[in-house]
Amino acid sequence: MNKLKLATVWLGGCSGCHMSFLDLDEWLLDLAAQIDLVYSPLADIKEYPEGVDVVLVEGAVANEDNLELIKKVRDRSNILISFGDCAVTGNVTALRNPLRDTESVLQRCYLEAADIQNQIPHQPGIVPTLLEQVQPVHAIVNVDIYLPGCPTDADRIRAALEPLLTRETPNLTGEQIRFG
Repeated sequence: MNKLKLATVWLGGCSGCHMSFLDLDEWLLDLAAQIDLVYSPLADIKEYPEGVDVVLVEGAVANEDNLELIKKVRDRSNILISFGDCAVTGNVTALRNPLRDTESVLQRCYLEAADIQNQIPHQPGIVPTLLEQVQPVHAIVNVDIYLPGCPTDADRIRAALEPLLTRETPNLTGEQIRFG
């Protein structure tokens, strides 16, 4: 059997779910023997590849770069797992939504809350263009599996990945799908 092509993606969020992924500890060695890690912020791979079997997506869709990437990820992946509360609900990343528009967000962050050099960055490429509202992953693309948690804990990640290694569907119930 071919190794599972696994990817992880980090959109708008804190990277806490990727830290939980690393908390798989010794099981990471077993996992590494059974997968090819084809894309991740944990590896220096620049372009999201074709033919990904499983992808863990952390974070909400908050800017144009996130939007472009999540569409590419969905198009090129067989199973997409929404990985953590930001990806599942928007969570902390979506706290800017009540400010209603991107100009209010930028003014609050770069002018009102600034200690020094209060100016909004205006050079292209410094700050990705913000979307008017932060969205959970499923608001943009179809999601196959949801792993709530802030961050998603390592046991929950393993419960989702382990059956996929043998091409079985995870059966997540009870504590494995509880929020909070």
